[in-house]
Order: sequence, then structure tokens, then C-alpha cells
Amino acid sequence: MENVIYLLFVCIAAPLTLMLALLETKSKRTVGFMIIGMFLCVFVAEINGLLYNMLGMDVYYITTTVTPIVEEVVKAVPVLLYAFLFSDDRHELMSLAIAVGIGFAVLESSYILVGNVGTFSIFTAIVRGFGTGLMHGICTATVGAGMSYVHKKKKLFYTGTFALLITAIIYHAIYNALVQSAYSYVGYLLPIVTYIPIVYFGKKISEEKKNNKM
Repeated sequence: MENVIYLLFVCIAAPLTLMLALLETKSKRTVGFMIIGMFLCVFVAEINGLLYNMLGMDVYYITTTVTPIVEEVVKAVPVLLYAFLFSDDRHELMSLAIAVGIGFAVLESSYILVGNVGTFSIFTAIVRGFGTGLMHGICTATVGAGMSYVHKKKKLFYTGTFALLITAIIYHAIYNALVQSAYSYVGYLLPIVTYIPIVYFGKKISEEKKNNKM
């Protein structure tokens, strides 16, 4: 089972990579960032495993204090690089940031499913798919949307970037703590409830962008 995450990554990422040649630029970019998200999941799995062995703490402690920091910092890197090197457009950054988070969640959920065959029900899969999938997407979307503001303002860049990462880390940690508590249903509902204003915010940005072009 040690190499399962690598096998899953190859099986999922390989056909998506082949599909890139057939897609238009925007779609290609989105799928590409999903693949990046899956790769980061493999990378983070190694780091989390190493820290787990080094710290000698229980799973609850690791998942509520260590993994949120590692995962959100690592997931933010491609978003930050894209904002610096290519574009700081709010809509584009938020879309690509969500793609990174969703790609990460797809591989993470697949790995957990394989490791718990026989214990997962359809309900569990649906709850995890929507709950954890949205959680990862929302965290990276927060960083992506925020970067479009702080990137242009040098005085706010360092403090703003730090604040965005802290926000994503705290949200992730709260989610992990809730789903492992007696109020797990609140944890699974949290990303779904948060997703609604994000969709509204994303549509509003798109409308503003279209109006500015007219």
C-alpha cells in the first residue's frame, strides 16, 4: 500500500495530461492546475508522513495543527507564482486556485478510499466528496482571490499574503477538528455553506469583467 498514492496519481493524471493537447487555452490551463494539485497531494503526503514519524503525535493532533499548515502553504505556491509571472486577474486566479484545490482533493479522497475499502458507503463518499473537496477548493480560492488585491500593493503584499495563508490554514484546521468531533455533520456542511457566497462572488467578478470590456 505504500506506493498506492503514486499509482493513483499516474492513473488519474496520465489521461488528463494527454487530454491537454485537445483543449482550448483556458480549459487547458484549468486542467493543468488540477494536475498540479494532484502532484502536490503526492508531495504533501510524503511531508506529512515524515512529520508524523518525527513528531510522534497522534493523528488528531497532526491533522488539526500540522497538515493544515503544510497543505495550505504548498497549495498556495503555484497560485502565487502564477500571480507573479503571468496574471493577477481576480477571476482567473480564483478559478485556477480552485482547480489546484479540487485536484488535490480528488487524489486525496481516492487514496483514502483505497485504504478503507469495505468501510466506505455511498453516503460517506458523497459527504467526503462534497465536504473535503469543497474545503480544499475554498481554501485555495481564498488565496487566489486575495492575491489579486495584495499583489498590486507592495505595502500590503507580505502582510496580505500572510493573512490569506493564515485564513486558509485556520479554516482547514476548523474543518478537520469538526469532522473528527461529535459535530462532524457541522464540519461537512461548513464548506457547502461557504461555497454559496464564493459562487456569488465569482459570478459578480465575471460580470464586472464583462462590463469593463464593453
